[in-house]
Order: sequence, then structure tokens, then C-alpha cells
Amino acid sequence: MILYYLRHLLSILLLPGLVTVLLPWLILRRAGGFQPGGTLPAPWNFLLMVVGGVFLLTGLTLMVSTIALFVRAGEGTLAPWDPTCKLVIRGPYRHVRNPMISGVLAVLLGESLFFASLPLLGFFGFATLLNMLYIPLSEEPGLIKRFGEEYLTYYQHVRRWIPRIKPWQG
Repeated sequence: MILYYLRHLLSILLLPGLVTVLLPWLILRRAGGFQPGGTLPAPWNFLLMVVGGVFLLTGLTLMVSTIALFVRAGEGTLAPWDPTCKLVIRGPYRHVRNPMISGVLAVLLGESLFFASLPLLGFFGFATLLNMLYIPLSEEPGLIKRFGEEYLTYYQHVRRWIPRIKPWQG
């Protein structure tokens, strides 16, 4: 049982933890700016902090809910080296195919706005571009191989990035 929890903790720390906590901290540390709102004058600093906070909370909510689904429904972790055994099509996955990445990107955007940090905004852009390449070129072909027709049907009905208004009932 301890090994089970360690698998999940390791995947969380190494993937979304590294990308949403450690790397932004290093970027902010190097840029010398941990000041909420940056150096912008009021009310702009406050507005960016509020909008950034909304993105942060939304992203964290998506990340926590998708990690929980991977554990409960997928019987695996979010890590590519220890993937789920079952295709997860519940909760936010009924609206969009990549809610975990959407959550991570929302957190990164939220951090860049909250701290009014151009270096963090650049990191958000880099992470977005990287995922826009990685997911269709590597992740999705791997899911087709692992889950076959079940994933192809899901793929045809749920978009990669833009959420459906009504959840797919597949």
C-alpha cells in the first residue's frame, strides 16, 4: 500500500509539481520578483493578482480532480512511465481530452499574471507550445495503441483543448 502511494506522489512531484512549482520558483528567483502584482501601479497590480488568482484556483481544481480520477478510475498514475490501465472518461474528461494539461497551463498563466512576470509568461508560452506538439505527436498515438477503438471514439467526440459545453455521454 505504501508503494502505491509513493508511485502517485512521485508522479505528482515530478510532473505537475516540477512544472507548476519548482520551475516557476526558480524563474522568479532568477528574475528577482516574488512581489504579487509585480511593480505595476495600482489598480493594475491588484487586477492582475485577482485574475491570476482565478486562473490559479481553476488550474489547481482541474489538476486535483484529474489526478484523483487517474487514481480511482484509471488505476494508474499521470506519469508516462506508469500510465493508467483504463481509459478515463469521467468528470472533466467528458468535456475536454486534456484537462490535466489545461490545469497546468492555467496555473502557469495564473502565476505569471499574479506576479506580473514576463519571464513566467514566457515559460507559460513555452509549456503551451511544447504540449501542443507533444500531445498530438506522441501521447495520442500511444493512447490509440493502448486503448484502440475506445479511444478513437472518444477522440472523435471530445476536443483536445476547447471544452464541450455539454459533457459527452459516450
